[in-house]
Amino acid sequence: MRDILSFLADLHDNNNREWFQANKQRYKEALAKHNANVEQLIAGIASFDSSIEGVTLAQSTYRIYRDTRFSADKTPYKDFFSAFIVRGGKRSGFGGYYLHISPKGNTWGEGSFLAAGNVCPEPYVLRSMREEIEDNAAEMVENIKHSGFILDESNSLKRTPKGFSVAPEYEYLLRKKELCLTRPLTSEWFLDDCWIERTIEAFRRCKPFLDQVNRAIEYAYEEYP
Repeated sequence: MRDILSFLADLHDNNNREWFQANKQRYKEALAKHNANVEQLIAGIASFDSSIEGVTLAQSTYRIYRDTRFSADKTPYKDFFSAFIVRGGKRSGFGGYYLHISPKGNTWGEGSFLAAGNVCPEPYVLRSMREEIEDNAAEMVENIKHSGFILDESNSLKRTPKGFSVAPEYEYLLRKKELCLTRPLTSEWFLDDCWIERTIEAFRRCKPFLDQVNRAIEYAYEEYP
């Protein structure tokens, strides 16, 4: 992992095409190691979450090249490696397990982190998730506690949406515009020889929360195919 962290840190400081072309071999070697790690994560997660069985590397990883057409940030490359391991692949719309490796931080957040959940849901999916909260808010709170992660608070309404009602202590869940758990990491996490096993175990603890989120998403897809 040292080679991956070193490459990403250098890319962060030299995010231009000239540097990238001069270091293309470093990128290829770092990417090959990252892909091998992701394949181990897929297999490890599939061992406790059968919905991940059959998910491929291509369905779980992303290109390093940024689409800058509509962005004020014109740096050409992502300065992080990531993977989203989810039933049906990264475009399925279901909640899944996300790995983000960023030794110097970037616009996605300060440094590396793990996440589990669903982001940017369609309105009908968000409505179904809020209905799930109405019916089973206490279960969701318990699943969040069990995960050892924290609920991402970055995308919330200021008021509880109309048409939904829960006990006051659960209203913060209804105000969420997406349901995602996060766990920040330092680079030291990846320097442990057992970091992949530790990551798999961390994700294992998130499965009850994801099961609940994906149950709501399934209902939404059944109602609005």
